[in-house]
Amino acid sequence: MTELNNAVTGFDALGLPEVLLSALRDMGFSQPTPIQEKTIGPLLEGRHVLGEAQTGTGKTAAFGLPALANIDTNLRKPQMMVLAPTRELAIQVAEAIEAFAKNMKGLRVATLYGGQSYGPQLSQLERGAQVVVGTPGRLMDHLRRKTLKLDNLSLCALDEADEMLNMGFLEDIEWILDHLPESTQMALFSATMPPAIRKVANRFLVDPVHVKIDAVKAEKANITQLAWKVTGINKNTAIERIVETFDYDAMLVFVRTRNDTLTVAEQLERLGYPCAALNGDMNQAQRERTVEQLKNGRISILIATDVVARGLDIPRIDLVLNYDLPGDTESYVHRIGRTGRAGREGTSISFVRPREMYNLRHYERATSGTINTFELPTVQELGNIRIERCRKSLLTTLESGKIGNMREVLVKMAEDSDVSIEELAAALLFEKQIKQPFQPKEDPKPRRERSDRDSRGRDNRDSRDGRGRDNREGRGRGERSERRGASNRPDVDWQAYRIEVGKEHGARPGDIVGAIANEISLDSAYIGQINLNDNHTIVQLPKGMPKDAFEQLRKVRVRRQQLDISVSDAPMEVQARRPRNNERRGERRGERRNDRPRHN
Repeated sequence: MTELNNAVTGFDALGLPEVLLSALRDMGFSQPTPIQEKTIGPLLEGRHVLGEAQTGTGKTAAFGLPALANIDTNLRKPQMMVLAPTRELAIQVAEAIEAFAKNMKGLRVATLYGGQSYGPQLSQLERGAQVVVGTPGRLMDHLRRKTLKLDNLSLCALDEADEMLNMGFLEDIEWILDHLPESTQMALFSATMPPAIRKVANRFLVDPVHVKIDAVKAEKANITQLAWKVTGINKNTAIERIVETFDYDAMLVFVRTRNDTLTVAEQLERLGYPCAALNGDMNQAQRERTVEQLKNGRISILIATDVVARGLDIPRIDLVLNYDLPGDTESYVHRIGRTGRAGREGTSISFVRPREMYNLRHYERATSGTINTFELPTVQELGNIRIERCRKSLLTTLESGKIGNMREVLVKMAEDSDVSIEELAAALLFEKQIKQPFQPKEDPKPRRERSDRDSRGRDNRDSRDGRGRDNREGRGRGERSERRGASNRPDVDWQAYRIEVGKEHGARPGDIVGAIANEISLDSAYIGQINLNDNHTIVQLPKGMPKDAFEQLRKVRVRRQQLDISVSDAPMEVQARRPRNNERRGERRGERRNDRPRHN
């Protein structure tokens, strides 16, 4: 295996044809990245290449440009094929190749992935696509159907090979590579080189040039990494404060499960922020439409899981928020790599619980960077920010000259009411700030996090949610699990209510507590037993709920389902049965299974 090191040069010196160089100039690219500079030459010479480089380092151009240089556009058959782990990455690679080849007349690209009907894909192949980009599962389907023929394939590239391994595609990859012509040139790119990937390289690559790029240092240099220690207020309140006070163009929020994408999205939607969820339950058309909305500015916040967000390259994203920490260091690098790409600046913020603080050292080593802790704005600072924002908004309206005769109306209202103009203005300001008070409620005092095990060594599972996260702090905002004995409080006269959202909608007790507590400002101590059923839930609330609060709750949505709350006459002793430990473990296993990435 040959090691290669060269000095960085311009694209003009790499031997690319003018038809590609002109496209690169139009795109504003003048200097190749290290992976491009060290890879394009060997691929143009027909060498096999094994590349180790993180996501966002320019691998698509590294294999795409030399492959395009050798394509005969008069031959309407596949000559280049790219394997990608996800639909999103396949689409991104296809779009990049089309951009590089915009001056190549007759060049066609077919994108093949699961979740889309075969009709459009067959049409792309029948029109004579010279470039095929796809996910392993759908490529196998087309090869079996003989709708994809590789007799003229000159280059095959594997992008994010380690991710395909993590998603269970190893056997599929080997099956596809076994169907390639012996003369096919290979390019394999991976962020890491585990034994299984190295085995594939040894089997299918012939005397490859090995290019290894220390991409983390170069790629993450423009990313400011911050961490907030989850104390006092909970993460729901924290994300609201960040969304309101941080200066960003577009934000990508990472959560652990697809259900969490809906919970966080609904919370921010209620506050009026343009946002959307992106998860594996959405069909491909919905996912593509959501990503496009982020690109064109119709939404500014995207809440996603790791798998569906992999490969996103949207210039607008300048803030990445780790609402939940990832499961490994590599995922952290991939996450924050969604911002600060190609020389742009970005910021990442991680919500870190006290017992997770040790992870920061690993993240710093992986990124060769520093993660600084910071404090959220206090309620006083938040109030000052809201006042200043209101002042600027009023001045903008005044400067626009569109206030018409409002001054005269104000003077007359003051005279008719026998009050001063200042008093009327204060009343208007009061009405304007009702939804977002200029004087927010004081933050709760930080609580010292208790050990996960009590003095007898028993696991305190009653205070943890289905994913093992501690939910004790910040219960007032909804991060709370079911509690034993809540219905036995002597100072509360409980009434059972039925709401029309349940397990089949993905609801959890914390979702229901959060929705009720937030909408009618009810302290979570006055939300009793919660019994989740398949299509509805029974919850205990204080008897004699005010009519306006009752009507308000009827319209609230959880998991996109309207609560439509009503009084329940069923005996709460039966309804409020607490799930046994083995039932909870079964639910957790089911959630983990359902959230695993599926074969494309």
